[in-house]
This record gives sequence, C-alpha cells and structure tokens, in this order.
Amino acid sequence: MITPHVKPANSALDDRYLGGHVPGGAQKVLLLVSGFNGLAQRIWCHLRSRGHQVTVEFAIDNQTMIAAAIMAQPDIILCPYLKERVPEAVWSRWPTVVIHPGPVGDRGPSSLDWAISDGVPVWGVTAVQAVEEMDAGPVWADRTFRMPSDTPRKSSLYGGAVADAAIECVDEVLAKAERRGFRPVDLDAAPRRVPGTGLRPLMRQADRAFGWDEPGASILRRIRAADGSPGVRTILDGRVVHVFDAELAGRPVSGRPGTIIGRDDEAVLVATGDQHGLWIGRVQPVGADSTRGIKLPVVQVLRNSVACVPRLRDRARIRYRRHGAHIGELVFEPYNGALDVDRSRRLAGALRKALAQDTRVLILRGGFDAWCNGIDVNAIEAADDPAMAAWASIRAINAVCRLIAQNTGHIIIAGVSGNAGAGGVMLPLGADIVAARNGVVLNPFYADMGLFGSELHTRTLPRRVGEQAARRLLADRLPVDAEQAAAIGLVDAIGPRSERQYIDWLLDLAVEYAHDARWRTAIAAKRAAADAEPRPMTYWETLELAQMAPDMFDDRQQFAQRRSNFVHKVRPQRTPPQLATHRTPR
Repeated sequence: MITPHVKPANSALDDRYLGGHVPGGAQKVLLLVSGFNGLAQRIWCHLRSRGHQVTVEFAIDNQTMIAAAIMAQPDIILCPYLKERVPEAVWSRWPTVVIHPGPVGDRGPSSLDWAISDGVPVWGVTAVQAVEEMDAGPVWADRTFRMPSDTPRKSSLYGGAVADAAIECVDEVLAKAERRGFRPVDLDAAPRRVPGTGLRPLMRQADRAFGWDEPGASILRRIRAADGSPGVRTILDGRVVHVFDAELAGRPVSGRPGTIIGRDDEAVLVATGDQHGLWIGRVQPVGADSTRGIKLPVVQVLRNSVACVPRLRDRARIRYRRHGAHIGELVFEPYNGALDVDRSRRLAGALRKALAQDTRVLILRGGFDAWCNGIDVNAIEAADDPAMAAWASIRAINAVCRLIAQNTGHIIIAGVSGNAGAGGVMLPLGADIVAARNGVVLNPFYADMGLFGSELHTRTLPRRVGEQAARRLLADRLPVDAEQAAAIGLVDAIGPRSERQYIDWLLDLAVEYAHDARWRTAIAAKRAAADAEPRPMTYWETLELAQMAPDMFDDRQQFAQRRSNFVHKVRPQRTPPQLATHRTPR
C-alpha cells in the first residue's frame, strides 16, 4: 500500500490479536519461563493467534511455580526457556513439557554451546516431559535440522533454526495432549536421530579458552558458541576481556597472533595462527576484581591503543548495492539491533546517499538476528552523562525516521528481516511498504524501559493500525508476531522464513513496484499526500521529545533503573502483570 495506512475502527481482528476474546475449545497453556525471551515470545504469539489461552509465569522460585499452576489450572504446561528445575508438585499433577534445544538424548544446560564449538553438522530440538532428573523425561516430539554451513552465532541459531523447530514441536505436543490415552515415548526407546548425544556438563570458560595462535576458524567457533552470552575470556591488547561479535576477515592477513592489525568504526581485526584474521566487534572488560563491565564496541573500550591502527573497509555492517537500473538495496546490521549515536548517523548518511541515486525503489533491510531495537542502552549506561547520551541517541535515530517518512522520490520497502523492539518497530513505519519475514516478533512499546518513545510513532503508528489499536499496543506492552502484525495493519506483507528466499522475495516485490505505470501512479499519490499534510514532520517529533525530556533528564518513569537492570541482566522479581492475565481457576 502506498496510500496512508488507516486501520478501520472496531476491526474484528483487534480482540483476537490484541488480547481479547478466546474462541471455545482452546487449550489452557501455562508457560513457565526464566525470562520472556525471543523464543518464549514467539511461542506465546503463536499459541494465542491459534486461539489458545496462554498464561506466563516467571520461575522465581518453587512456590511461585506451584502457585501459578494452581491458579491457572492449565491443560498443559510448556517450558520453552527454563533454567530452573520444575518442582515435583507441578510435573506430577499437570503434564509439563520442556522444550530442550538439543536432539533426542542430548542433555545439559550448554547444548548449543557444545554443538557450535564442536562443529556438528546436524542438531535438533526435543520436547521432553519434566521429571526429577533434568532433560531425562519421556519424549513428546522432536525435530532435527542441518546446521548452517557458516559457523552460526549461538543467538542466531537459537532465534532461527531452534525457534522454528520448537514451534513445530509445540504444535505436535498440543495435538498429542488432546489425544485420549496418549503416552510420550520413554527416552531410552526414542529414536536417536543425531548420533553421539548424551549428558554434557555446563560449558565453562576453561572449555571455551583459545589461543590467538590457533587457526581463525577454530577461534571463530569458540566465540560464536558464546555469543551473545557469556562471551569468551581472553587477552586483547593487554587487557582481560570477554569477546563477542566475531567474523573472519574477507581476505588473507598476516601479523603476530593476537596483534590488532586493523580497525573500522567499531571493530578491530586481530591476527591469528593462520591467514584468517578475525574481526572482533564487541568486548566486555573484566576488572581487577573479576567483575565484568558493560559490553561495548571494542574501539570504544580500547580507544587509546587503537587510535593509530590502520582503518580498513573489510567489514561492512552498512552496505548499498544496485539491482539493475531502478532498484537500490541498503542493508544495515547493527549488533543486537541497537543504534547508538554514531551508528544512527552512519545509517542516516548511507540512507541519504541511497535516496540520492537515480533509482525508483529502495529496499531497506536489517539483519536476520535482529532488525532494530531502537537506541543502544548499553552505550547510554556506559556514558559519563547517560541522560545527555540518551537525548543525543533519540535525536540521531529520529533523523533516520524523518528521512524515511519525508521521502517523496522513491518507493521505500522496509524489509523487517529480524525481531524488533521499541523504536526499532516504529522506525520502518514511515516506509511505503513494511514487509516482514515470517516468524519475526515485534515488541511495539517503550514503557518497559521507562520511556514515552519517539521515532515519529505518534504519527506513523495510528495511521497504520488506527488510534484505538495504537493506544492498546503501547499500553498493553505485549509482543505480536508477523502474522498478527499483518492482521492489524502494522505490516503490509509477510515474506518467506528462509533467509535466501526472503531476500529474493523482497527483490521481486521491488521489481513489481518499480514497473513504469505502478511507480508513477504511486509516486504521484505519495507527493499529493505530502502536499496535503497539515503539519510538518517536526511537529510530531517535537511533541514526542517534549515527553522524552522528563523521562531522560528527570527520570520520570525510572528510566535509569530500568536501563541498568536491562544492561546488567538483573533478574525480575515478579512476572509482568500483562503476561499473567488468565489465572482464574476453573
């Protein structure tokens, strides 16, 4: 759609996708989780969109889990992300199924870490009944998948192939739960589709350790098996750090192993034991007392020692290419989807150049791990003046949003290729077409971080979903997946889940809109709408910044504490009330 996105009032889909009516015959599902992470959110969205009644409870302690089960009286309990042991008082009374990120027979808390570090070709997900011994119960369902040919990051694998397999397992579990007399298969009798599995211990730093004189590919596996937590402890430029965000150099390099031989805006290139140098993008400093600092770009942590290191262009996190005469594609891949001031400014500069090209359609695509999560709270927390850093960050990301929303010379297709949150959900809404990849999860709200929010959302969000739905999305603080987002008008189209197929699908969509007649009609309508706009774009930004100022400078909604808790991964002491909405006993 090129015309303004106005959602009809009182849509019949609003209740279904924004937390209202649940159709008859749905199962009551309790999710016991250690946190509401991406996998738990995707399963929550998936179950709700299919009519199930879902309650979430954080596994704070045994008493909390037992009380939640008694109150919810579920038909089944699912544990998609649970580090704690389920108490016997729960699993002995209600069917309780743990979604384990490993194939049948694999056991232990570091399944993906070992799989990536060992370079296994095939891995899987298993739905196992909770029993006294962790991961040792009967099998309800399992799936296997081929590991990506290039060494995957743990976070990427978990949010990609693991999450896809988990959804299939969950569907099978709920179907079997409705069968009268169904009994899961004993673990010893279940087929082992991946050989060599068994109980493996928690992977510790001693298991992850490497020397810079090892081959680059070997070091890469160790670091990616720990990305984004806990990282690998090592020495870099004489400092003890945990390293993250690694990738092999695009060309052969030489140098003494462990030496920094190049840099870009955020990362450094480190020589290894062979010609495969390794880019390191993020580090977490370790203090003299072994406490770990904030994860930051390595050039920020080592700024003094890398100031004279040669700048290289081998590693492009923002890149542009043309597809024929009429289509441009701008790809940006900020680590964890976070945009600090510098990354926003670089993105804005690249966007200006892309929109100055003599093309008709621009594809703006993010990474597959994350599309965007708004401003970088790690950078803000680490700043000497966090309030000023936050203010600069929101103004910098707003500049990107204005470029998208004000453009009248191109059709902009925002390819939401990965999960998004807060300002990262709002950033693409000014585009002409928002085209999401199937399975992505969007968190379109700011309140959990104690912010009113900006990114022109007061203009773009109501135009897409309607005033009522916009207020509910912001107030309810609940995620939606691509299917639900399309149903309420938050996105316009859903593309394939496969990364390669999604890229091709976006290009096909761009070709369709670049066709002479369609493009001319769309651009004319777009310019007419811009001319008829009664207020400048800065009107909306000014209203939003007027609300953001007391949040950032006066800490009106505890932004400082909420930000600190997020950065330092402070465990919540209670389940967010909006997730525990179905606790009325039968």
